[in-house]
Amino acid sequence: MIFKGLKRPVSLAIAASLLAVPAAGSLAQEPVNSSVQSVSYADIADLADASEVVIRAQIRKQIEVEPERSPGLAPGHVRLFIEARTLSLISGPAAVGESLRYLVDVPRDSKGRAPKLRKQEVLLFARLVPGRPGELRLVRPEAQLAYSAELEARARPIIAALVAADSPPVVTGVRDALSVPGNLVGESETQIFLETADRSPVSLTVLHRPGREPSWGVSWGEIIDQAARPPQRDTIAWYRLACALPGRLPSSANLSRDPASRSAAERDYALVLGSLGPCMRTLARAD
Repeated sequence: MIFKGLKRPVSLAIAASLLAVPAAGSLAQEPVNSSVQSVSYADIADLADASEVVIRAQIRKQIEVEPERSPGLAPGHVRLFIEARTLSLISGPAAVGESLRYLVDVPRDSKGRAPKLRKQEVLLFARLVPGRPGELRLVRPEAQLAYSAELEARARPIIAALVAADSPPVVTGVRDALSVPGNLVGESETQIFLETADRSPVSLTVLHRPGREPSWGVSWGEIIDQAARPPQRDTIAWYRLACALPGRLPSSANLSRDPASRSAAERDYALVLGSLGPCMRTLARAD
């Protein structure tokens, strides 16, 4: 297999191992010149959460892959085989070497040509290719970002929070919700139990008390804490909720039987979503 612009053949084994990865999960289509202002907290958390390694690298060589060898390539894009040099390992095993190789899809320039990326510094969110030292698979189509000190400064605490021993579990949905009226007029309590990837317990509690604004909190464990509070925005706890909860309370999860209690559960679930605010993502996503 020989790629355009190459004076020596690329190893068939290397190219095949990288090209075999599904396009949506391994080939970056976001321009390498994306500004740090265009990357949200959720964008970084998405990428870091899916990554085995996060690497600051400098592109040393690019080789254009022929269109017939680029399945799934988006219109107006070009697939590049990149050789890069590791500048620093932000996160991941210490076994990552100095020389890196990976595939990336980038938009062609106004003249229809591949952009010149040589010497540019990038931040890569990737997984290692087993048995092939130095080979990477980018975790998402937007997993190659233009490096800046500001972007690294934003990414580091997110990565640290994700790998912390007490990091909140991945929320996958809503299991049950039940609203119960209190003894006083205007008093009620709604409990919402969430599904998680590792089956660890997570629950939301919404309280209504006469003469007070409704309050809610999240409990990350078996014990339901009546004094729990909402997570602060742009934290992993916030990300796990705001970026994973469905837009409406699933009817099948609402265990309240009478119409008033069912409506109260739906109202309180909407209150939680409104308090969390939207999960803003600005990078293109293929999944």
